[in-house]
Amino acid sequence: MSTEEPPLSRAERRRSTEKRILNVARQLFGELGYDRATIRGIAKAAQVDPALVMQYFDSKENLFRQVVRLDAAQSAPETADPLIAQLMAGLGVKLAGMPAPSLAMLRSMLTHPDTAAEMRETFDRQIKQVSAVLEGDDAELRAALLIMAHLGVVVGKHLLELEPLRDTRPERIIELLDPCFKTLTDPAP
Repeated sequence: MSTEEPPLSRAERRRSTEKRILNVARQLFGELGYDRATIRGIAKAAQVDPALVMQYFDSKENLFRQVVRLDAAQSAPETADPLIAQLMAGLGVKLAGMPAPSLAMLRSMLTHPDTAAEMRETFDRQIKQVSAVLEGDDAELRAALLIMAHLGVVVGKHLLELEPLRDTRPERIIELLDPCFKTLTDPAP
């Protein structure tokens, strides 16, 4: 009797490869920032051809978006700790550097009605996802505070270029925010 695992289907191999690329991209975007991370570098670290990265994600910007977004298609964490880890990982990647189109969208969300509507829809979706994991009567409010704190730090670092944020390593910012984010996940008054 054989103890070998059955071979993975083509779809399973694709999902595995895509996940490996996303994990490597998250690490490299976090370490190098958007501008210095390259498709070739990500592909090499993921042990795939750069053309395959482009086939899966179409562009470097789309790959970045997949890395940092809180996606409804991802398996939602069932408890607050993995949720906080997911939010902090995304924040770390954004703090390391963001693509110009993403920064332009953030800039224009306060002055352009269509962009504001698109961003509101994105934030509403994220708030719903986060509040579904939190407990307590004010879960939605705490989820909104988590998402908006995340946004505020990114805006402060990249758009306002506030000196303390601009000159501090992303890891240090994450370290300081972690207890704050954990407090917001606690349903106790």
